[in-house]
Amino acid sequence: MAERKKLYEGKAKILYATEDPAVLVTYFKDDATAFNAQKRGTIANKGCINNAVSTHLFKLLEAQGVTTHWIASPNEREMWVKPVTIVPLEVVVRNLAAGSLCRQTGLALGTPLTPPLVEFYYKNDDLGDPLLTCDRIRAVDIASDDTVTELDRMARSINQILKDFFNSCSITLVDFKLEFGTLADGTLVLADEISPDTCRLWNQEETDESRRVMDKDRFRQDLGDVESGYQQVLDRILAHTN
Repeated sequence: MAERKKLYEGKAKILYATEDPAVLVTYFKDDATAFNAQKRGTIANKGCINNAVSTHLFKLLEAQGVTTHWIASPNEREMWVKPVTIVPLEVVVRNLAAGSLCRQTGLALGTPLTPPLVEFYYKNDDLGDPLLTCDRIRAVDIASDDTVTELDRMARSINQILKDFFNSCSITLVDFKLEFGTLADGTLVLADEISPDTCRLWNQEETDESRRVMDKDRFRQDLGDVESGYQQVLDRILAHTN
């Protein structure tokens, strides 16, 4: 895996090709962004923590029958993954009202959503990643109806697995973002990462609204102790992983 070529650099990760066309390398950075990159900063050791959290959660999901792009994690900052063609939809699953949902609907922070709410956002930075209806997805022709139905099904299944696991760690999975891609044979798989960068996670042992936050909202809202929140998530995952 020594030879590699940079294929893409995003806000939080770099993707490299290797001499093996069946293996790509994802490198996790410490860079942090929020509000569509309008706010930028660095979170010490974030890349290592997110790689470790994502690795454990991908392995958990694989064990439960969810196919992912994960192959292995050879070191603290790198993950080997299968090449996929990313579906240009970010799939957001919400168990409790928070963030933009509260701002746009007036729902109180923490309002339970039963059943969980699944939303689709156009993965397009130039457009600001807008929320799409199913009709709009058809209009821009970025995914078939069958694909959207399968994304919804997979997202709800993943949510149940993760929600139960995080609950065992005394963490509430408030909401999270997923990305999916297709393998060369057309198989739809979970891709990207699952980490405190992409999830809202609340510490069930804290009642104070600011102190309970364990995710990137600590960075977004200038709550401080950002690395500590991320590290607590990893520590609890490791303590509850066989």
